[in-house]
Amino acid sequence: MLSPVVGVAILSVLYVLWKYVNATEQPKIKGLPEIPGLPLFGSLIELGQNHAKVAQKWSQKYGPVFQARLGTKRIVFANDFDSVRHLWITNQSSLISRPTLHTFHSVVSDSSNFTIGTSPWDESCKQRRKAAATALNVPAVKSYMPIIDLESYVSIKELLENSQGGKVMVDPCAYFQRYALNTSLTLNYGFRITGDINDKLLTEIAAVERGISNFRSTSNNWEDYVPLLRLLPGRKASPLEFKQRRSIYMAKLLNMLKDKIARGEDKPCITGNILKDPDAKLNAAQIDSVCLTMVSAGLDTIPGNLIMGLAFLSTPSGQAIQARAHQEITTAYPNGDAWQKCLEEEKIPYLTAFYKEVLRYWTVIPICLPRVSIKPITYGECVIPAGTTFYMNAYAADYDETHFKNPYEFNPERYLKSTDGGGDGGADGDKVSGTPHYAYGAGSRMCAGSHLANKELYVAFVRLISAFEIRASEKVEDAPVMDCLEANAVPTSLTMDPRAFKVQFVPRDEEKLRGWMEWSEERARGL
Repeated sequence: MLSPVVGVAILSVLYVLWKYVNATEQPKIKGLPEIPGLPLFGSLIELGQNHAKVAQKWSQKYGPVFQARLGTKRIVFANDFDSVRHLWITNQSSLISRPTLHTFHSVVSDSSNFTIGTSPWDESCKQRRKAAATALNVPAVKSYMPIIDLESYVSIKELLENSQGGKVMVDPCAYFQRYALNTSLTLNYGFRITGDINDKLLTEIAAVERGISNFRSTSNNWEDYVPLLRLLPGRKASPLEFKQRRSIYMAKLLNMLKDKIARGEDKPCITGNILKDPDAKLNAAQIDSVCLTMVSAGLDTIPGNLIMGLAFLSTPSGQAIQARAHQEITTAYPNGDAWQKCLEEEKIPYLTAFYKEVLRYWTVIPICLPRVSIKPITYGECVIPAGTTFYMNAYAADYDETHFKNPYEFNPERYLKSTDGGGDGGADGDKVSGTPHYAYGAGSRMCAGSHLANKELYVAFVRLISAFEIRASEKVEDAPVMDCLEANAVPTSLTMDPRAFKVQFVPRDEEKLRGWMEWSEERARGL
């Protein structure tokens, strides 16, 4: 029989081990509901591959805001529209920083060149964000319309050619990856990738940025939460491979710009302006960060939203909305000049409502990039201390039944004003005045490029609906997956990577379409 001393010693060791495997970097927050977790892993196993949906279900039992232990991390989740608004907008000055995650910040990236969106808040981040925000504000975006004109024209031209006038089914994914990426490249470097959708540089950037997006994800990398997993062999191999591949094309793009500047052949662009400004306050590492941000941002949200918007338009439900959208276009522009005018003005409310509903319905970043509080935040009777990590469940907030009537129904009318002038939105029960959705995040660190993204979506949808009848394929295997989360080919990725599908692009009036494209081609010669 064990002596009492040995027994106490064993119990003490077991207690210490138990405390160790359940320890978190931040102590338990008093007064905030907590999700029960397992030793070492906390709630990671139960969250599985679909954190947004599981957290949404938890909120029905524990309330919209709760804490959960993920390995050694203590996370506060916000899961409905009002709680996100309170924490991210009302307390935006307190919730302004970012945590550093092992995989992305220590393996994939270097501390000197995080993207702007993933950087902790400091003076350097403030300067970089200010430079990006100035280049992406409303007046600046107006000057970028020739770029959007060119990229949308090129995509539609190739869709017309590759679909053989609507006879061949087409997967639209690559066309709109290039649309978004080339827009960002032109803004940042002053040049675009001139090849077709199979261009090697285009496909390499798209593949690597998709891979790196997984390493930024809050749900894809368990070693971010459980340090012991970092000791397993091979855990760094894949992140390091993507880091190396990214460094090659980022260096190539920057050197191409520097060569053009040296020859006097460069065109106005964000990084070129910084390089040529003798009073620029950004150093080489900060310039790299701006470049990384612009390249990655070009593929984060626009392609997913455009692609899933097209997928919806091809469905039986989408046919009626497509017909309504086309009618609204022809009513607003009876002379058939919507192709040109959509670059100058946004005067078709139904199309604006349509892209807002696309952004809400396919919240392509279900769990937004995390925040860290720099000051205590009060939520109800609970005081959440500074240094706490917060996750915005944007999916759950955008599907909040207390904020949106029938949120699982795709309905652009929720963003149209009531005909009697009353209420917040067009659908009784919706509350869409002010912040329409959380597709771009919210508060002080929300997406700085939202104005540009909205213009890219508006122009693309006006032109696509003017140009084509978008129809579904007759083959079952070509059909798109329409559920917001199930449509993602990589459930644990940060942003949606739509599952492959094919649709039919049937020209409404090929002669008119070719005339519109000639107008854009003529303008493109001046770029």
